Amino acid sequence: MDKTTPRNTLLAEMREGKSLQWDIIIIGGGITGAGVLREAVRRGYRALLIEQQDFSWGTSSRSSKMVHGGLRYLASGDIKLTKHSLQERERLLQEAPGLVDRIAFYFALGKGNFPGRFALTVILTIYDFLARIRDHRYCNNSVLKTRFPGVDTSNLKGACYYTDAMVDDSRLVLRVLQESIAEGGQALNYCKVSKLLIEDNKVAGVTMDSGQGESIDLRAPVVINATGAWADRLRKELNPETRVRPLRGSHLIIPRHLCPLVDVLTTLHPQDKRGVYVYPWEGTTVIGTTDLDHDEDLDIEASISESEIQYLIEAYNTVFSKAPISNKDIISTWAGVRPVIGSEGARDPSKERRDHATWSDNGLITVSGGKLTTFRLIALDALEAAQSKLPPAKIFADDRVFTAPDTSAESLSPANPQWGQRMLGRYGSAAKTLLADASETKRQPIGDTEFCLAECRWAARHESVQHLDDLLLRRTRLGMCLANGGEEIFPALEDICRAELGWNTQQWQDELKRYQDIWQRFYYSPQ
Repeated sequence: MDKTTPRNTLLAEMREGKSLQWDIIIIGGGITGAGVLREAVRRGYRALLIEQQDFSWGTSSRSSKMVHGGLRYLASGDIKLTKHSLQERERLLQEAPGLVDRIAFYFALGKGNFPGRFALTVILTIYDFLARIRDHRYCNNSVLKTRFPGVDTSNLKGACYYTDAMVDDSRLVLRVLQESIAEGGQALNYCKVSKLLIEDNKVAGVTMDSGQGESIDLRAPVVINATGAWADRLRKELNPETRVRPLRGSHLIIPRHLCPLVDVLTTLHPQDKRGVYVYPWEGTTVIGTTDLDHDEDLDIEASISESEIQYLIEAYNTVFSKAPISNKDIISTWAGVRPVIGSEGARDPSKERRDHATWSDNGLITVSGGKLTTFRLIALDALEAAQSKLPPAKIFADDRVFTAPDTSAESLSPANPQWGQRMLGRYGSAAKTLLADASETKRQPIGDTEFCLAECRWAARHESVQHLDDLLLRRTRLGMCLANGGEEIFPALEDICRAELGWNTQQWQDELKRYQDIWQRFYYSPQ
């Protein structure tokens, strides 16, 4: 059943020879591509985003979920990146409360480890100064024991407290796309750019595979390559140099009851003294991250290795030695590939810079690298690089990424305003319609998470869901936060997918098998 959706309508127009000419074509549906689309649309450009998989399928759904300035970037002397990141952090906290929320960090001070209390206090003082806040202090071991039940403080000398922010990274991408589409932008998932169109030795557009055995030529004076870790692959059609160094960061998810946290604990790994975070996320507890070169095929989803699992377990068990965990305690895992701009020589992955870069090759603008936090600034740099090929931009007064919702959290959910704020942060003004159309049963939280079935139905109806993994791993994170990939809600999801996506029994079974294979291979621990 081919339901009428904005996605299907646009593809139908293209098949009829319409909607083939654009001002800007953006390749890549992660946070960078979404940010470019947002900024292009507000400037009045006719812009199209094309993603070969699902929106946020790659790095942008597999980050550490932190909107932060990067304490270690400051420690290494990268003041500019840290300042920009902190300013964008504060902007996002103001614009999207409920999606981007401030959270307490405690950096455990190990006996004999660097940095010590004095050095870290100096760093945090500068950190807060750049953010234009004052929110740091020293805490002794008794405070640590209170904030982190079960923590072993025998080798600790207290901790330094500061704040940063957390986010559902995939939902951030969807929210930015939502804002762009509301103002006239277009976005297609599961459509692949198979080649660049070259005319007079310049990029003049792309050839797109719609996923249904057809190729469609789309034209634009500006094509922006925002494919992240994949950037070199597309760029090699014009320039053979390699600039992106793919680095893998992996995480473990364990049940909240094993380590019930409301704050983030940073501890130094006993092997290499790298910082490892233990933190709350969507009703679970997360342990991460690693930082390794990723030499696997980028078209295959990244997955955690057994050695990474043991590395993270060791970090956790060192600081929570009274209640150690093992492989059997893992609910799920995730691994993301960071597109880092490589330096000359074989530099330690953790010491590579995290800022972004743009290149222009015969009309192809490539942007890669950077941080989740600074996606708006990355987008602005990409558009600046393309400006000579575009007509003058529309004048606008409001530069906010997110439109303020037209209702309050208290009005949306009088009994639980905090949850109401969460829904407004994730869906904007659409949250009102989402909840108004849902029964009380469909609004109830699922397991230990704050997700509900009403969100699943909304996503299936409005957010270009093509596969079951879109729904369970990116529109919501239920497949990562519930046991066995969320099998307890499969019957309810079958009803939703039948009603909203028109799936019959065979389609549901095929999608369920596809999803379970993906989850077992890429979101669970190797045996």
